[in-house]
Amino acid sequence: MHRNAAAVAAALRAAGCAGEVRELPVPARTAAEAAEALSCPVGAIASSLVFLADGEPVLVLTSGAHRVDTAHTAAQLGVADLTRPGAAEVRAATGQPIGGVAPVGHPAPLRTVVDVALAGFDVVWAAAGTPHAVFPTTFTELLRICDAEPVAVVP
Repeated sequence: MHRNAAAVAAALRAAGCAGEVRELPVPARTAAEAAEALSCPVGAIASSLVFLADGEPVLVLTSGAHRVDTAHTAAQLGVADLTRPGAAEVRAATGQPIGGVAPVGHPAPLRTVVDVALAGFDVVWAAAGTPHAVFPTTFTELLRICDAEPVAVVP
């Protein structure tokens, strides 16, 4: 298992999560790729997107069924704007590459929000530190393990 995936698996165990990290034979860098590999609805994929909220990294776990409305989400978070950082900034904040950012296992805690649309799925799949690794979870568990805020990321 890749070291990032192993670190995520350890963080999940420490948080009392039952879901196991699963390595995929093909990369799942996008929600569509992950949904195809897992034979699940694209909406059940928790896409991990890092934004800069007034310059500070924030992790947005959004349903793969839609795109984050940055103006709306910024207003929900009480910040002036949300911008997309470069790959190096994402890796610095999370220790993980774009396309594989997990909700946990980062060098330091990140402010995290979870898209309320994910509450509509019994099982949600999230990245586990690499584009080849995922784990099953739930909306409620994501809120707990990330100390996250539930937010509507689209109007």
